[in-house]
Amino acid sequence: MRTTLDLELDVLQAAKEIGAARGMSAGQVVSELVRKALASPKTARVRNGVPMFSRKAGSPPLTMAAVNRLRDE
Repeated sequence: MRTTLDLELDVLQAAKEIGAARGMSAGQVVSELVRKALASPKTARVRNGVPMFSRKAGSPPLTMAAVNRLRDE
C-alpha cells in the first residue's frame, strides 16, 4: 500500500542502508521495524523513577565494579 510519511533524514538514510544490506526496500525495512515495535509493548519496571532492565537468564549479575570498569574504558 502506498502512503506518504514524513521521516527525519537520518531515519530514512538508516532504513535505506539496512535495506541495501538485506536486499529490501526502505519501505519494507520501515514496515518490519514498525511491526516489531507494535508487537511487543514492553512495560519497563520503574524503581525510584529509574527504569529497570531485565537481564537474560544465566547472565552474571551487574556489579558496581563492572559498571566502573566499563565507564573507565
